[in-house]
Amino acid sequence: MWQLRDGAHPVLTDEGGAILDERTGRWSYLTPTASAAVMLLLASTSEEEAAGCFAARYNLPGEHASADVHAVTEALAVQGLAHDGQRPARSRRWWKGWRS
Repeated sequence: MWQLRDGAHPVLTDEGGAILDERTGRWSYLTPTASAAVMLLLASTSEEEAAGCFAARYNLPGEHASADVHAVTEALAVQGLAHDGQRPARSRRWWKGWRS
């Protein structure tokens, strides 16, 4: 199940939206289409279900809707704002002799 990670706070409307990353204090702004995809992803049990709803809402071919929804999930995952329901892997950093 796709979800935003802890500390990521969405403000979503049909006119667009943004997600606040409380770790960095930065906002990631979303187009209206991306905002709709995030709303559907949060309301669905899978990316495939969200893509089906996205296709129906915007009268798109299934492959096109699936590609669009997947692009949104990947972009947010790369930014560290979302994950697929499993705990994201923590990076190990060495800093002044301490491991975190």
